[in-house]
Amino acid sequence: MPEVGRVWLGLDFGERRIGVATGQPLTGTAQPLRTLRHTGDPMPDLAVIVREWRPAGVVVGLPLAADGTESPMSRAARAFAERLRAAHPDLRVVMHDERFSSREADARFRAARRDGRARRRDAAELDSHAAAVILESWLAETAGASA
Repeated sequence: MPEVGRVWLGLDFGERRIGVATGQPLTGTAQPLRTLRHTGDPMPDLAVIVREWRPAGVVVGLPLAADGTESPMSRAARAFAERLRAAHPDLRVVMHDERFSSREADARFRAARRDGRARRRDAAELDSHAAAVILESWLAETAGASA
């Protein structure tokens, strides 16, 4: 169960972009924070975010195939999570199935555009919305497991 009262980070890992979100176990909600764009090592940028937010842990999305099998991208996400663990040994790093998170994030973004809460140019931050979906899914699953 996540530590109540401490923020968690959610990450939607990609080879060029990493969506980042923050979330609260108490409310079970997450908010998009930002999308990191990288061409090399994203760890320095993530270290700044970890220092700033001091999270209880990080949830990294695991991009499995629709049938639940591993893919090259899921293996890359696992390797990324291992690098994150090595860089922050005191930080809890967990992986969470992210199937359909991009679809949900896209639906939320379209709804926000219709309501006037988002503009077309905000689409560059779609990865951070996917990170929020991943984190909320994990928070809901862990809350249900502890009930």
